[in-house]
Amino acid sequence: MSNQLFTPVRVGAFNLAHRVVLAPLTRMRSEMPGNVPGPAMVEYYEQRATPGALLIAEATFVSRQGNGGYGSPGIETDEQAAGWREVVKAVHAKGATIVLQLWHVGRVSHTSLQADGGVPVSPSAIDAGLFALLEGKPGPATPPRALKTGEITEIVEQYRAAAQRARAVGFDGIELHAANGYLIDQFLQDSSNKRTDRYGGSVENRARFLFEVLDEVRQVWSADRIGVRIGPSNSFNAMHDSDPEALFSYVAAGLRDRKIAYLHVIEPRVKGSAVINDHPPIAAANLKPIFVGPVIAAGGFNAKDAEAIVSEGKVDLVAFGRHFIANPDLPRRLREGVPLNPYDRDTFYYGGVTGYLDYPTSGELETAAVA
Repeated sequence: MSNQLFTPVRVGAFNLAHRVVLAPLTRMRSEMPGNVPGPAMVEYYEQRATPGALLIAEATFVSRQGNGGYGSPGIETDEQAAGWREVVKAVHAKGATIVLQLWHVGRVSHTSLQADGGVPVSPSAIDAGLFALLEGKPGPATPPRALKTGEITEIVEQYRAAAQRARAVGFDGIELHAANGYLIDQFLQDSSNKRTDRYGGSVENRARFLFEVLDEVRQVWSADRIGVRIGPSNSFNAMHDSDPEALFSYVAAGLRDRKIAYLHVIEPRVKGSAVINDHPPIAAANLKPIFVGPVIAAGGFNAKDAEAIVSEGKVDLVAFGRHFIANPDLPRRLREGVPLNPYDRDTFYYGGVTGYLDYPTSGELETAAVA
């Protein structure tokens, strides 16, 4: 393969050695109780850090109300922040850049995950009809209640507080999770937002929450250290919009005007954790002329697809998820054409080191072969 994936690129404030990005991957391995990043998470990120690489740390809840999974990490408490500090130190020691994805799941939660057994919240009281990730297994999400207008302001402040903690522990930047049917996405799309106040109705009103959150965290971080992840055609968590082209074109233009570091787009061929084969990656390429700045595409890419979409100038970087889980040294394998370890879907979530810390690097396999 050619080396276009392995040419340097500047993304906002970040000078990167190549264009292979660690996607934000929910793994449910924080220490419980407390949702604290522990030594296993430190080792996991350290394994995947290489000089000049960009790592997007997994979805991290900004408040207990925004937690969507048992074992998901938070950035709400001092203990959680201290755990993340160790992750950041380990990644920086390897010469990599790491940003933290800030997350509020909204309605995709369960009373067992909420403080004092509360009810999950959403723009409107519309049931996701799906599941939250509970202890050891998926379970039905609790039907949500609609947020009051004043509560929306409180959540915006929670994002600001989380952004401040992320900066205090040394992250290089943050990413707002505005995809996959979580709270920001619930405001954006009209299947989940039936509000009649200034947060509902028109595209401009439905995008208001995203831009209020973004403008708030821009008071903490310069815009060139902030990314936003969207999923224009992703139906995960029962999402759809009556006019996604108009909605996400408006969103991309607003993000462009705020001069953020990058736009991270989930391609339509990904539905939840499944990849739909032979579905061309079009969302990122369609939004790039509007956004103008660096675009990261995510969605079941292999080496050939990733090289093609970057070489053709349709996107600037490609985020890898499942292949990065199974191949801690993925950039080297892609660059040198080394065969990939197969991933084990059964160990994606929960558990200990199995399927988390025990995937061998190509160097380890070479050493074992010689021995």
